[in-house]
Amino acid sequence: YIELNKERGVLVVKERLDREALCGQTTPCALDFQIILENPMQFYSVTVEITDINDNSPVFKNSEMKFDISETAQIGSKFVLEKATDDDVGLNGLQGYSLSASDTFTLNPYRTSSSRNVEMVLKKHLDREKQELLSLVLTAVDGGNPQLSGTIRIVITVLDANDNAPICTQPEYKTNVKENSLIGAVLTTVSASDADEGPHGHIRYSVSNAPKGALELFDIGKENGVFTLVGKLDYEKSRHYEIDVQASDDGGNSDVCKVIIEVLDTNDNPPAINIMSASSSVSEDVKPGTVLTMMNVQDPDSDENGKVHCVLDDNIHFTITSSSNNFFTLVTEGELDRERASDYNITVTCSDEGVPSLSSSVTLTLQISDVNDNAPVFERSSYEAYIVENNTPGLSIFTVKARDADWN
Repeated sequence: YIELNKERGVLVVKERLDREALCGQTTPCALDFQIILENPMQFYSVTVEITDINDNSPVFKNSEMKFDISETAQIGSKFVLEKATDDDVGLNGLQGYSLSASDTFTLNPYRTSSSRNVEMVLKKHLDREKQELLSLVLTAVDGGNPQLSGTIRIVITVLDANDNAPICTQPEYKTNVKENSLIGAVLTTVSASDADEGPHGHIRYSVSNAPKGALELFDIGKENGVFTLVGKLDYEKSRHYEIDVQASDDGGNSDVCKVIIEVLDTNDNPPAINIMSASSSVSEDVKPGTVLTMMNVQDPDSDENGKVHCVLDDNIHFTITSSSNNFFTLVTEGELDRERASDYNITVTCSDEGVPSLSSSVTLTLQISDVNDNAPVFERSSYEAYIVENNTPGLSIFTVKARDADWN
């Protein structure tokens, strides 16, 4: 998404940024990356924040909601409406609701900062004999400029004699589940009671509101309220779910409780080693502490499962240090001598602190270049030869030989 113009030294937008696709509801929405300067080698961390514009309207999952409400429903009875979702955040996100003009129903005040449901309240007794069908429109609005909105039609059928609504045994059900739990695992059981008998007391359970992607992961038994896992969890993608479960009887009365699911991390990601910059060769006379390689090591797991440390194989000439969180540098430690070793294969192993620990390795090849640090040496310190007189000129007397440990 962000590109570096190496000639001008400026960052430019490479392709269209969609804050909702990149970050969802997470704020602030930021891209983190590093810039390497070479010769001398340095690196900097860069954060680019993507701010929201009002490019999404509030939307409802369905185009219509239907309620079957008894004419014996009491004034003040509450009916939970479907919530709208708006991919924008802050002021551009969902701000409130309004109900079309009606002398029979009104909306409870709704605050986006709370976890309250959108509730329609009965303010006047229903009379099936006078009016059997009512049609209202619920409008959700955001706070952008210009303001965007979405609507859903509410169709109410007035019935006779269902004067008790289901009541959830608990307002909230909390449960923890490991991210590697098997499909089919039972997470919790939602229950509700209804004082009515027969069809008016028959309770069915359903998910009335859930965050994006949750319906592919969780399911509830319509008849027994058993909440089960039906997909593969990933702690690194989402670690918290709040799901509204509606308990409804056959007469249209309902109650809503909340299922709160905390996903627990397991050590399912090995560290990922990214070589940011590396030297393929180094002179044999470099000083101890010279930086050879910079690495960034990432582990998306949390807590101990995501804490990483790196070590080298047995090598007295090099060491690895951590300059900042998740950044490691390979530096020379002892003096190098090309005449003893002209190249090295250095293996770096990075492990997390999970149980069992996961690790990754990378092997770096380093060539040692020569400096003229050896003088020629004769095979002997002195030579002695004998020659008879009257010899022929050009006769070979003896041979001397010298060696030099340096290259070329």
